Amino acid sequence: MEDDELAELRRRRMAQLQGQQMDQQQMEEEKQRAKSAMQMALMQILEPEARERLNTIRLTKPEFAAGVEQQLVMLAQSGRIKQKISDAQLKDLLRQLIPAKKDFNIVRK
Repeated sequence: MEDDELAELRRRRMAQLQGQQMDQQQMEEEKQRAKSAMQMALMQILEPEARERLNTIRLTKPEFAAGVEQQLVMLAQSGRIKQKISDAQLKDLLRQLIPAKKDFNIVRK
């Protein structure tokens, strides 16, 4: 009887682990779909030079680049972007989004 209970517990645990694995795979697939949809939208919004600049920024500041991408896609979806954004326009936008650095000057006496 103990063997039957142990086998039942093992079977339940295996079913639970398989369910978790399926959920994880579905979440990963959803992330990939969202990422590819974002990339397609950015291809329609940005000129090639601007995309290259954004990709370069993504290498150094991934969170900042993701935020910029989300804002660009939201602007395009709301209809506020009428034409492709050039590299110069993206530079201006990035200057507005980057917070001003505080400059500290230490004077020793």
